[in-house]
Amino acid sequence: MQKRNQQTKQPMNLSQKSGGKSGTSPKTYTTLNLHAAGLRKILVAAGIVSLCASCQSPQTPSATAPGSTPGTTPAATPVAVTTPGDPNTVKIVSMLPMTGSALGQAQTMVNGVKQALAETDSKACDGKIKIEYEILDDATAAAGKWDPSQVTSNANKVAADGSVVGAIGHYNSGAAKLSIPVLNQANIAMVSPATTYPGLTKPGKGEPKEPNVYYPAGTRNFARVVPADDLQGAIASNWAKSLGVQKVYILDDQELYGKGIADVFEATAKTAGIEVLGREGIDIKASDYKALMNKIKALNPDMIYFGGTTQSNAGQIIKDIRNVGMTAELVKIMGPDGIKEQALIDAGGKDAEGVYATFGGLPPKELTGVGAKWYESYKAKFNAEPEAYAAYAYESAKVIIGAINKVCKNDRAAIRDAVLATKDFNGVLGTWSFDANGDTSLTTMSGNVVKAGKWEFVSPLKTE
Repeated sequence: MQKRNQQTKQPMNLSQKSGGKSGTSPKTYTTLNLHAAGLRKILVAAGIVSLCASCQSPQTPSATAPGSTPGTTPAATPVAVTTPGDPNTVKIVSMLPMTGSALGQAQTMVNGVKQALAETDSKACDGKIKIEYEILDDATAAAGKWDPSQVTSNANKVAADGSVVGAIGHYNSGAAKLSIPVLNQANIAMVSPATTYPGLTKPGKGEPKEPNVYYPAGTRNFARVVPADDLQGAIASNWAKSLGVQKVYILDDQELYGKGIADVFEATAKTAGIEVLGREGIDIKASDYKALMNKIKALNPDMIYFGGTTQSNAGQIIKDIRNVGMTAELVKIMGPDGIKEQALIDAGGKDAEGVYATFGGLPPKELTGVGAKWYESYKAKFNAEPEAYAAYAYESAKVIIGAINKVCKNDRAAIRDAVLATKDFNGVLGTWSFDANGDTSLTTMSGNVVKAGKWEFVSPLKTE
C-alpha cells in the first residue's frame, strides 16, 4: 500500500506507502556505506515535542511546493475560508488514492468510513449535528498513484471549506507531508489509517527539522491509528532472521516511505547478524530490472528486501527476480505493508507466490472482540473481504466522530484537540491511546505471505 511511503525509522527517512522523491539518483550501497556517524543518528533517542494547549485560528494556508524535501514545509499563502451554510452540519473528508492500482485498497478504506458513519446515521450529539462525508482523490491517472499537485489542491480545498472539521488520510506518507502543514494552520484534525513515516510525528526519527516543520501553527493536528515504520522495519529484520535469512540484498523505491523503511531494515538487519550484500535505489518507471537482478543473483542472497509499494513497480521487480532464476526455494522476497494488497498479487501473477510482507497491525480476519464483530459486519454490508487498511479507516472515522460528539459544534480547534486527546479508545483494533506525538500505543504487527494467490496470515510479530 502505498503504504505504506515512505523515510526513516531510526534512520533517515520513512513513510508511506509512497512519498516524495529523496532527491538522489539511483545508487548502489554496500555494507560499508553505513558509517559510524550514521549509525549513531539511527540510535538517537527521540525527545517529546511539547504541544501548546491552544492556538489562535490563523488564516488557512495554500500549499504550493509539492516537490519540497523532507526537511522543509510546502510554501503557504492565505486563502479565504467559507462560512458553513448550516452551523449544525459538519463535514469529514477522506483523501486517498482513488485512481491507479491502489484503488482496491482505497475503496475498502472508504467503505470503512461509510460503515462508521452509517452506525450513527451520519449524525452526532443525539442527532443535533449532521455529518457529511466527501471523498477526495489524491491520485491522478497521469501519475498512476498519488500526485503532489492533486494533494496540495485537495488540501487547499479542505482548508477553505468552513464545514470541514476532520480529514482521514493519507495512504501515502509523502502526500501527508504536503497536507499536514496546510491543515495544521487551518486547525483541522487529520487522522491517518495508513501513513507510517516516523518523521511526520516522532522527533529524532527523521530529518533534523522533523516533525516540527510540519506544524507551523505550533500545535499538533495529525495522528495515526497505525504503528510507524521505525517499529515495522525492525520487526521485519527480526522476522527475516527467524526465517533463516543470512544474506540479504536491499532495494528501495527512493521515495519517502520506501527508502525510510529500507533504512531501518538495513540497520537492524546488521544488528541481527544478517549480512547486507548491497543496496540499490531503483527507477520505478523502468520497463524491467533483469540486469540488476542478474547482478544480485551473482552475490547469492537468500532474500531480497524491497522498501516500497505496489505502485513502485513491485510486480515487475518480483517477476524479474524470478525470471533470472532466483526461485522462491532459493531466494525469499520480503516487503513492508506497502505491498500487502491484492494489487501486488495481480501485478506479480504466479511469481508473487511466496512473497512475504509485514503489516502494521493484524489482518482484518485476525481481529478479535469488537474487531471480529466489525469484520463480519463489513463482509455482510459490502459482500466482500476488506483489505488490510479498511479497519484502520473505520477506526479513524470513529475517532473523529467521537471528537465531534464531545464538542457538539463546528469548532475546528476544539475537535482537533479532542482527537489528539483520545485515550483508552476501545475500538476494532483493541484498546489504545494516542501519545503526545499523535502515535498509537499499539505495537503488535503481523507477518504475511502469498499462498495460493491470496495473502495469508503467518503470525503476530511483536516489538521487543
